[in-house]
Order: sequence, then structure tokens, then C-alpha cells
Amino acid sequence: MEAAERALMSHGPQVSLEVVAQDAGVSKGGLLHHFRSREALLRALCEHWIQQYDDAVARHLEPDDGRPGRFCRAHIKASFDPSIGDGPWRNIGVQSALLAIPGLFEHARINGRRWENEMGSDGLHPQRVLLIARALDGDSMTEMFDAGSDDGERVELRDLLLALTESNQPLI
Repeated sequence: MEAAERALMSHGPQVSLEVVAQDAGVSKGGLLHHFRSREALLRALCEHWIQQYDDAVARHLEPDDGRPGRFCRAHIKASFDPSIGDGPWRNIGVQSALLAIPGLFEHARINGRRWENEMGSDGLHPQRVLLIARALDGDSMTEMFDAGSDDGERVELRDLLLALTESNQPLI
């Protein structure tokens, strides 16, 4: 997966299996043994990214935190987690190519809904969950379109979103 990520970043979303195999230090046949096509490799890469995010959420889920907003706090921290990094999933060209693969757009929507449902599952007021979810989506889009975004603003956004989870009153 790491070789595929490197190849995507170096060669763009139309990277060939030959280039990925060369970067991984394996033959194209060896790569095809695991991934029968470029599309299959890209699908597996998407699953890998989703799993990385899910793992980050799990790491940030405080086991002793019984307050409403526990899942929102974990998603906020995961979204700003440096271990997630600036991989190819933050590249608009890569995203465009991936969304052109049949079924991947719907798969992305299903996971987005799953994450939103998870954030809304522990009692935080729905207005707060909605605002947090949309702000996280907006931050992801900003990162995708504006590679030079201000780290200070991102820290401030993270802190503001975390503060929204500290109360459970309606916003308006």
C-alpha cells in the first residue's frame, strides 16, 4: 500500500501497475497476484485509507469518557491527527480519479454516513453534531484544494470543534 501511495503522489492518479510494481520492488506479475487490476489496487488503497481513519478514531476514543460527544471528540482528534498525514487522499486529482471508479463514490458516501451516525450516537445535541461533521468535511476539502493552508488556523478549528462538545445545549 505504501508503494502505491508513493507512486500516486509521484505520478498522479493515472499511475500504471508497472510503476507501482517497480516502486514496490516486485514484478508486475507479483503485483497482479494480489491485485488483478489497477482498479482493484485503487479500491484496496481506498479501503486502507478508511481503515487508517477508523484506527485513528479508535485510538482517540477515550474509554473512561462517558459524556455526550465522546465519538465527536474522537473523530475531531482523528481528523487532525498527524499520523494520518497528507497522503494521496488529500490530492484532488487522486480523489477525482478514484471517484470515477464504479461504486467508489457510493462507498465513500456510506462511510461518511457511518461516521456521522457514530458521532450522533452518544447523546451530543444533533445541532452540535451537524456543525462538527460539516466543519470536518469543510476542513478536508480546504486541505484538498489549498495545500498551503495555515496550520495555526487548523489548530484553532480543532480546538473550537472540541469546545463544541463540552456542552450539550442547542446552539440556537
